[in-house]
Amino acid sequence: MICLTLSSPTLALCLEEIRKNREYIQMAELRLDLLDEEEQKRARLFPAMTDVPVILTLRRKCDGGKCTLSERQRRSLLLDALDGDFAYVDIEEDIKRSEVEQKARERGVKIIRSFHDFTGMPDDIYSRIYKLAERGDVAKAAVTPHSIADLMTLFRIADELRDVPKIIIGMGEWGMPLRILYRKAGSMLTFASSGSEVAPGQLTAEKLSVLYRADKVDDKTAIYGIIGNPVLHTSSPEIHNPGFHAINYNAIYLPFLVDSVRHFFSLAEYLKMRGFSVTIPFKTSVLMYLGNITREVKQIGACNTVVRVPGMWKGINTDYYGFLRPILKDIESGRIRNALVIGAGGASQAIVWALRNRGVKVTILNRTLSHAQELATLNYCGYDKLENARAYEGTVDLVVQTTSVGLYPDFDQNPIDGFHFTGKEIVYDIIYKPKMTKLLREAEKAGCTLHFGEEMLLEQGKLQFEAFTGYHYPKELPLS
Repeated sequence: MICLTLSSPTLALCLEEIRKNREYIQMAELRLDLLDEEEQKRARLFPAMTDVPVILTLRRKCDGGKCTLSERQRRSLLLDALDGDFAYVDIEEDIKRSEVEQKARERGVKIIRSFHDFTGMPDDIYSRIYKLAERGDVAKAAVTPHSIADLMTLFRIADELRDVPKIIIGMGEWGMPLRILYRKAGSMLTFASSGSEVAPGQLTAEKLSVLYRADKVDDKTAIYGIIGNPVLHTSSPEIHNPGFHAINYNAIYLPFLVDSVRHFFSLAEYLKMRGFSVTIPFKTSVLMYLGNITREVKQIGACNTVVRVPGMWKGINTDYYGFLRPILKDIESGRIRNALVIGAGGASQAIVWALRNRGVKVTILNRTLSHAQELATLNYCGYDKLENARAYEGTVDLVVQTTSVGLYPDFDQNPIDGFHFTGKEIVYDIIYKPKMTKLLREAEKAGCTLHFGEEMLLEQGKLQFEAFTGYHYPKELPLS
């Protein structure tokens, strides 16, 4: 189930939240601590006002809520609310057997026993969840993973505590995959918002239901994703998930924030993933884990797509073709004869190779000169320090920005700040969030022709989709 956490101050507004999200949800959580004081006294009426089962929660400030009442006052408020026909009531781990629990049993209201950790994950998380389940109908653990290894621990709860009714929440950036693949962790539900997140990393009900179809995930669902650091800004799920749905393929594609490629491959094996995209900074570090690579990967030295083939992982590079397609006519016509490439990372490797393969003269600028020199030596091109960018003003036809400088949320950064465009240059920034980076804004003012990161994203994404599914990307979708 997708459970909508209601965040409005009045019951009427909470009902409006449910109405707007009704097609996406199967349950709602009424947060008494977020209601106005007078509205709290009417909470018992709420379940009869809606057609979805409702969880009753009065969250203390120490557990991430807003309630600052004494425990006696909080208990009294919960007891009064339990006169209503709630489906569940949330009682925290440290609360001993109480009148609230007794009344819930008498009223046929199921008990969720919960604990929250906003700083990390307890070492004894499995045993704590098991003990919670012994004291209630459902055990709930809301914790904060800080690594792929932590995320793996949470997913393994499905096997370690297979028969325990549970709700497992991974808060923050690292926990997002668990909020989406909650069924893979054996969780009975995932919490969603109607707009503003109530807990760290919470997604909207619409995104969970429409983009990810999270409540439709089953044992046969093929799992794909994208790894990077940062990665949560990615638009790739908006390419692949609609594509999967259009061809009636039972599959899901989601972002994974990664700190260790080795640990991610372990998680990918555990989840039986079929493939994933690779972005900054892992396009070269994934290579050692691949059993097979294409000619492009071998020559470029970087991989942006990994697919499962019998007995191994195979590496592909679709950046090469994705980058070239928007500017191919300008290269073939001779408008682009020489280029300045900013950056020497994984994306740059594919771009430099693509340009050199088409006969374009390339100079690589990078903050670390040795990285630029290494890439330049492999591709027979020039190199220089990034700080010397202005020495190339007016001498190039194409400027390509391949670094993460200017990427969300650092909108106001430009890796070659102060560079003066003549207006004849074609300027191509592979960042796609934001679409108009500071570099592109300055190029536009000078009258340059612009190319955007979303162009490359879509072109390489279509090729990834073919590698993942064996089908062309559906032409009827707006992205096409």
